[in-house]
Amino acid sequence: MTSKDLVCRFLDTLSIGPETRSDYARALRKFGTFMSDKALPDEEGTIEVLRMWLRQEVQKSPVSCVENRARVIVRYLEWRTNAGGGSNPVLELYAHYGRLIGPVVRALLEDDNGSALRRLVPLPVWGSVLGPAMQEHVARMKLLGYRYDTRASDLLRFDRFLQRHPALATVPLRQQFDAWSNESPGLRHQYLAQQCGAALSKALRRKVPEIPTLPIEPGLYGRLTQQERRPYLFTEAEIRMLLDAARTFPSPKAPLRPVALHAMMTLAYCAGLRLGEIALLTVGDLDLARGLLEVRETKFFKSRRLALSPGALDVLRAYLEARAAFGAPITPGAPLWWSPLRRSGYCKRLIEWMLTEVIRRAGLKPAHGRRGPRVHDIRHTFVGHRMMQWYRAGINPQDRLPHLAAYLGHKDIRSTLAYLQVSPELLREASERYRRHGARVLRLPGEPS
Repeated sequence: MTSKDLVCRFLDTLSIGPETRSDYARALRKFGTFMSDKALPDEEGTIEVLRMWLRQEVQKSPVSCVENRARVIVRYLEWRTNAGGGSNPVLELYAHYGRLIGPVVRALLEDDNGSALRRLVPLPVWGSVLGPAMQEHVARMKLLGYRYDTRASDLLRFDRFLQRHPALATVPLRQQFDAWSNESPGLRHQYLAQQCGAALSKALRRKVPEIPTLPIEPGLYGRLTQQERRPYLFTEAEIRMLLDAARTFPSPKAPLRPVALHAMMTLAYCAGLRLGEIALLTVGDLDLARGLLEVRETKFFKSRRLALSPGALDVLRAYLEARAAFGAPITPGAPLWWSPLRRSGYCKRLIEWMLTEVIRRAGLKPAHGRRGPRVHDIRHTFVGHRMMQWYRAGINPQDRLPHLAAYLGHKDIRSTLAYLQVSPELLREASERYRRHGARVLRLPGEPS
């Protein structure tokens, strides 16, 4: 089978449009010709040829474009190797430097590419002097029923820090965490380091009582919360702008995407779902006949069944009809958010990027950077608007907060109270409620109403 036939067979396995197929085929043909002309007998020579090709490409195109071409080529080489059609020089790079092609490409483009590649060698998991103790602590906490993924990730960062600084292996625990805390000046990192220090010192103290428990600095969390930005509460007009921006999201190659984004925005606002909860929904979680949505095993290991408004159900019904028209799977376990182009579901990271782009297109967030409203602020807005609706209906919100906490999936009412932001509209409604029901208590006897 010729090289051209192999490329065609590989492209047949991808769910891509004709324009993308043509671009991929051209890049693969050029790469194959270059490798044939420059090929050297051993594997080191093959890697050198790969580096030469990258250097040639970067003269004509931005590094980001070269990285994208390299990703296509790597996928082709992996497919060809699995099909028994030749060696894959990238496998050796993967074995030593990890499977992220971008850093490998940038390292190969450096003059001292040997040193650059050595910097990519992944550190062993729990490989520091405290690694086994941290691993044991994480396993114990999970055995006790805690999810503990976030804290485990933080402790892994500390583990890598210790491996990069072997001189800290013999100093006391407090000095190790002080050094890690000083690595970044931000209050968030300092608080994280102190949280990890407190957790690990308590775990070590169970075996060695002489080890002191490391404290968390008093007032640090308060300064952190004051420094970090407050949630943004969208107005009702801005919510309409978001829904319009989602419905008209430009996506000529993926016409189902705007319909999906409109449905995602509707669920974020009408049901107050977290981003991760939106991303994990399946077809079987939605019961249009009964108007219910099942949210399974999310934060705090909680599952909940939510009643949806008629308007939200209409939006979801329209999305499911459009989804079915594109031939998406309808089995209960299939991802609710489906990409006909990829023939797969959307991941959480891509959903967050798309919804953030919707906020930008609505003119509510700058074109670049992290400033401005976040996707999670829509959940805060759901709470704020629900409070205003209760005030307007003459309902005492205090009586409804436990129900709201259950709807949001909070473990207790305190988590819900953290969502209650005082907005001008909420102040006006609360003031009017006080005027109607509370002010008469302060009137003197005989004073006119």
